[in-house]
Amino acid sequence: MIALHLADAAATDRLGDRLGATQPATAVVHLRGDLGAGKSSLARAWLRGLGVGGPIRSPTYTLVECYPLATGGEALHLDLYRIGDAGELEFLGLDDADARLWLVEWPDRGIGALPAVDITVSLAVAGDGRDCTLTAGSPAGEAWLATMRPALP
Repeated sequence: MIALHLADAAATDRLGDRLGATQPATAVVHLRGDLGAGKSSLARAWLRGLGVGGPIRSPTYTLVECYPLATGGEALHLDLYRIGDAGELEFLGLDDADARLWLVEWPDRGIGALPAVDITVSLAVAGDGRDCTLTAGSPAGEAWLATMRPALP
């Protein structure tokens, strides 16, 4: 586990860049935190760091937004806050996606229908910034966090 304090939006953007720069070829990430904790902001910074251009919309109402990646495949950004149970994910057509990155907000609502998690990013408002913990959920996640540690404060 890695614990960080992100003092401002720029620190959140730097973390998103670092996560994108070190992620494995395929990654499943759960983004946890209360409403307004910065999950979508981190996802946006991460996607920008991967070279996604144009608008990056929050999937609050669409449930999923797909972004082509320069390295091939796509990134999926999901917000499951509005679903009632994991069975509703079947209607999103995610089985056919060529997803290299899954960024999943409110992942508890999709348990059983989502791929296994590699890391969980937990965010909490702390004064003007955010407290953040990164927790591995797989051997690939452990290796990923190990590559990140030397470059983090």
